[in-house]
Amino acid sequence: MRYGSPSNPETEQIRRLQDIMARLRDPARGCEWDLAQDFSSIAPYTIEEAYEVADAIERGDMHDLKDELGDLLLQVIFHARMAEEAGAFAFDDVARSISDKMQSRHPHIFGDEGGQMEDTRWEALKEAERAERGATSALDGVALALPALMRAQKLQKRAARTGFDWPDPSGSESKITEEIEEIKAATSDHDRIEEAGDLLFAVVNYVRAHGVSAEDALRAANAKFERRFRAMEDMANGTFPELDLAAQERLWQAVKQAET
Repeated sequence: MRYGSPSNPETEQIRRLQDIMARLRDPARGCEWDLAQDFSSIAPYTIEEAYEVADAIERGDMHDLKDELGDLLLQVIFHARMAEEAGAFAFDDVARSISDKMQSRHPHIFGDEGGQMEDTRWEALKEAERAERGATSALDGVALALPALMRAQKLQKRAARTGFDWPDPSGSESKITEEIEEIKAATSDHDRIEEAGDLLFAVVNYVRAHGVSAEDALRAANAKFERRFRAMEDMANGTFPELDLAAQERLWQAVKQAET
């Protein structure tokens, strides 16, 4: 084992976790499941753990947050271990890279520039980093794996920085109406899917114009709907599916009223 000194328990636990992963990936003595994994097979778990962190935060559950952050850290250790085995990089390189990035993105804290970190300044620093990596488009670096709503909003924000944006929310509002009509007029599944995507993209643009995160807004709406639907089921005492729509609507209104 290569744990750190007792005087640095944080380093000790990181090294402990690295040693556990190294043992799990040991070709002779490791775990069959862990050995069978690669970057692609682990990526969905990484994304899932990030969402579970967000869920614990939304619920205000600090115990779960500690556990979920640990699960997310394990994903970083897992990816870094596979990269080290491939001779690409190791965990220390990951930590060094993010440390360097955070210092370079905060020149007002770690440098001599002073001032405050405004949004425009932050984005200018990120843009310079992308240019150094050979970016040729304002949209370079918007990850394909992002949730669709979040990615739509990021693409729109990047495009808006080049001046490609509605001058006010009325433009995207009109676009929403237009896309609704185009869905109605669609005559094939392919066209309906395409027009539905255009509608959702326009809605993201509209809420972005009002300073709202589409992803956060929909997550909140999902949580509200689930809470209210479960409350209706409870009020119906197991008979909810047998109720007609009018009765179900009365329960819905009762639940809304109870919340207010």
